[in-house]
Amino acid sequence: MVAKPQTPPATYADIEALPEHMVGEIIHGVLYANPRPAGPHQTTSSVLGEELGPPFRRGRGGPGGWVLMDEPELHFGSDVVVPDLAGWRRERGIDFTARFFSDAPDWLCEVLSKSTEVVDRKEKMPLYAWQRVGHVWLAKPTSRLLEIYRLDGETYRLVATFAGDEKVRAEPFDAIELDLSALWTP
Repeated sequence: MVAKPQTPPATYADIEALPEHMVGEIIHGVLYANPRPAGPHQTTSSVLGEELGPPFRRGRGGPGGWVLMDEPELHFGSDVVVPDLAGWRRERGIDFTARFFSDAPDWLCEVLSKSTEVVDRKEKMPLYAWQRVGHVWLAKPTSRLLEIYRLDGETYRLVATFAGDEKVRAEPFDAIELDLSALWTP
């Protein structure tokens, strides 16, 4: 991920000016741009969405009641972020027809890579806490590691770490068991 210091602060026009193959985010006035994710990153994100979708989005084998999205564009004031996955509880009645969303999700997942891990942890997690995102998952395909965080006051508390091929139940989706081995292999 490349951070481009801006004076004046970056704007949405800076994101729109990026080449199509780049994903842009603005955090505290700084434009971060990186290329679309590589295979391991995409596999983890896609498979996680496939696993959570039927029971939580559709209610097949689980409680339903969620809207789950890949790479939604979130606008929090002047900050613009694009998590790998995000989920909102349907009961909140959010309008999902917009191009971007200003209502913070109830859960999100960032898939960490060498180029994104520092920004995801150092810049985005405090922003998510400020926006009151209840749960954050950090998945790291290269280490086959899944970290589960819960908002605890103003910051996140690590509530569980899973590795390798474990079968896990992780909040807020602990109504089903996830097989981690599926997240790491295409």
